[in-house]
Amino acid sequence: MRAIAYTQAGLPIDDARALIDIELELPQPGPRDLRVAVRAVAVNPVDTKVRRGVATDGPRVLGWDAVGIVDAVGSEVTLFQPGDAVYYAGVIDRPGSNAEYQLVDERSVGRKPASLDDAAAAALPLTAITAWELLFDRLRIAEGGGEGQTLLVIGAAGGVGSILVQLARKLTKLTVIGTASRPDTQDWAYAMGAHHVIDHSLPLAEGLARLGISEVQHVASLTHSDQHYTQIVELLAPQGQLGLIDDPGQVDVMALKRKALSLHWESMFTRPLYRTADMQRQHDLLNRVAELIDTGVLQTTLGEHFGRIDAANLRRAHALLESHRAKGKIVLEGW
Repeated sequence: MRAIAYTQAGLPIDDARALIDIELELPQPGPRDLRVAVRAVAVNPVDTKVRRGVATDGPRVLGWDAVGIVDAVGSEVTLFQPGDAVYYAGVIDRPGSNAEYQLVDERSVGRKPASLDDAAAAALPLTAITAWELLFDRLRIAEGGGEGQTLLVIGAAGGVGSILVQLARKLTKLTVIGTASRPDTQDWAYAMGAHHVIDHSLPLAEGLARLGISEVQHVASLTHSDQHYTQIVELLAPQGQLGLIDDPGQVDVMALKRKALSLHWESMFTRPLYRTADMQRQHDLLNRVAELIDTGVLQTTLGEHFGRIDAANLRRAHALLESHRAKGKIVLEGW
């Protein structure tokens, strides 16, 4: 089967060897596995981080977003059958979705939204799981709750920000303030449902002050958290909550003590990586997101379509992500 991989970590993305087209054997499903014929994939910052920083002793296939058709199932599979259209993000310790066929545990897979084509659906799984878990599991905002409280989303035009803003606006009563630094990304954040958008290249307190807001109860810092950390601590109300998904070099937890602030890490890979007892919640929430898409409550976060799935197009996608100028999700489709 065709696949795209890297064989040497750390190569710059303009080097043709950074991602290469290869041929691999067709994988055979384990007991709880689906084998999926991949039709479309999306690209995430984690793809670029692994490619740059994780050494490999052989070809490593990246990719943690996919839409496809179930081709075969393991002996213990109960949730799907061959022919089902699915979408999923998978897990970081198994070969990724940048291949014609991929194995994925059924408990991390949802039914594809019926109202979306493959590319539009591929934009959603990883970011939808991340945003859902961050908002409802980590920050513990109840659906329909949050009235009188404010959520500040730093990086609201990115992949996770785009769906987090929608979830918070549509499923809670929070006031949602996004950050974005360019006119096009600010417009995107508004289109996703933000009540207000401020420029994170300027002091955050000044942007909030122009809205008549002096403090916020919740912050979801999705990018460049180390740059904004001191400002975030100052802006959070006493007993407020900070959620992180990125990789700040250091986090001064003592800075949170005076206000009794709480810090929450979100990684959507935790449940499938550790095979937690509640692992199947990702199946359930992906199905819920599909329902919300199909009923018009949520929309796809597809930003750009980069053509067919091959090494050259994936290198272009990685380059755009590394430039930090992408909005929404970058998707590739077909072989």
